[in-house]
Amino acid sequence: MIRVHDVKLYPGQGIKTLKRLVLGRLAVDEEDVRNFRIVRQSVDARDKDDIRLVTTAEFETDAALERELLALGRRKDGAAYYRGLRLSRVEKEAAVYAPPEAGAERLKGRPVVVGFGPAGMFAALVLAEAGYRPLVLERGKKIDERVRDVEAFWAGGPLDPESNVQFGEGGAGTFSDGKLTTGTHDPRIAKVLDEFASASGLDELRYKSKPHIGTDKLRVVVTEIRRKIESLGGEIRFGWKVTGWQEKNAGNRRIEALYATETSTGRTAAVETSAAVFALGHSARDTIRAFRAAGLAMEPKPFSMGVRAEHLQSTVDLAQYGRPAKELNLEPADYKLAVKVNGRGVYTFCMCPGGTVVAASSSEGTVVTNGMSDHDRGGTNANSAVLVDVRPSDYLPKDANGESVPADSPLFDPLAGVAFQEKYERLAFEKGGRGYAAPAERLADFLAGKSAEAVARESASPSGTAPSPAPTYARGTVWTDVSECLPGFVADALREAFPLFGRRVRGFDRPDTVLTAVESRSSSPVRIPRGEDGLARAASVNTPDPHPETPLPGPAPLAPLDGFYPAGEGAGYAGGIVSAAVDGIRQAEAIIRRFARP
Repeated sequence: MIRVHDVKLYPGQGIKTLKRLVLGRLAVDEEDVRNFRIVRQSVDARDKDDIRLVTTAEFETDAALERELLALGRRKDGAAYYRGLRLSRVEKEAAVYAPPEAGAERLKGRPVVVGFGPAGMFAALVLAEAGYRPLVLERGKKIDERVRDVEAFWAGGPLDPESNVQFGEGGAGTFSDGKLTTGTHDPRIAKVLDEFASASGLDELRYKSKPHIGTDKLRVVVTEIRRKIESLGGEIRFGWKVTGWQEKNAGNRRIEALYATETSTGRTAAVETSAAVFALGHSARDTIRAFRAAGLAMEPKPFSMGVRAEHLQSTVDLAQYGRPAKELNLEPADYKLAVKVNGRGVYTFCMCPGGTVVAASSSEGTVVTNGMSDHDRGGTNANSAVLVDVRPSDYLPKDANGESVPADSPLFDPLAGVAFQEKYERLAFEKGGRGYAAPAERLADFLAGKSAEAVARESASPSGTAPSPAPTYARGTVWTDVSECLPGFVADALREAFPLFGRRVRGFDRPDTVLTAVESRSSSPVRIPRGEDGLARAASVNTPDPHPETPLPGPAPLAPLDGFYPAGEGAGYAGGIVSAAVDGIRQAEAIIRRFARP
């Protein structure tokens, strides 16, 4: 197979133009080429007067022509350079993902997947494709019912703690921009992108450097993947919340069944299984607390906290492209920024071009923000989370010397980060007037440290005649001092970072930038330790020391909780749709390698 690297196209030119250009330069007839496709494409906007699409393509041809093409202008790096094209030979990639070979151990019941966000969805899909007929238990509702509940809440209705932006079919990612980027390079990523592309009909997801689906398309995607799982023998039960598990005995901790409650009726049931993927998501706090009380090992981890920042999309386009994106036949511009101030990282996350800030609360009496955009990214505003690193030392209890208590202290609480998040989400609810409106503030007032009273008087009407972004948070905003619902170190770091970001993206620190608080759910503050076998660990173990005269340093090793396979963001092993999906696949593979098919 021949790969043609880094061909520059003008915005708006597609695969037909690319194919004509490549074959014309190579003097190859179209009938001699098979399966011409784009494998990678990115926007090069470094020269705003000459923005290009940098595109890499592949095609197949017969062996003799392949050798002839690669002989043209060969260089020492093994590539061929001919008439401005760089050519190389690549092996034809496997077309279909293949799960590992099945193990031999007898599986009690069916494998169960708890949660139907990206991690749970792909764990269930791989198990179903391998013939394991998984059962999925999801506390929320199907996508259509879930959308109705969420939109009713955004319109001013009550919050449903079991059906909201966090809980339900597709997980939290369903109400997002649907970015399919990740910093990892796991080969399972191709499987994830292929499934999303097939379910959405968007082939571009396979090759764009920054692929995204959009929340409107995601609703179709999750439905299609669910139907595929069901067609392969899997079953999804919505409105069932797992509350605990039954173990074989205390000496050999092994799951025999899960306890689940039907949220609409309160009916309980025991589901027999010896293998369950727990893909809870980062917001199932009640479940995490119940599992901790049942003896599941957990440890605190870093996370982030901050605000949603809104600019006019035209401001971002001008900064990145020099002109409106539509004039250039380009998608609305985005950005990704990071700096370190006062020893802490500050960065943008989940940037939503042409999007809105959404109410993402999942428990009563809290305000949580997130960002969302449709596939066309056609909204007036751009928004992103601007987040500050939060470390365990910021929220763990302190000893008499002001140091974080060690893990063996009776004061140690691995869920202290959850309580830390909840504290500021409740403060945001109070500052927003206790009706799920969100606290908001113009950047100029935030940087000046104005009081809540001054902000309320002045922020709603920014000075100047240029267009200014209006808040898009549907439940309404209350102009106030947003620093009052942020940790002090977070507010301080944000004030240092915004002017620095403004040097990189012109207009990012415009005085009329809207800040909406609080953004607290970018990742879980808890990790569930697991071994190389994928199994979680129990919270404690009483192992007699065979050599008491020479005690081993440190705590005793944690024993596995057999049958408990934690996965995804809620378990602390992912940070987005793709990485969560990959981790779900990884845990499904651990079950397949161990157990025989039912």
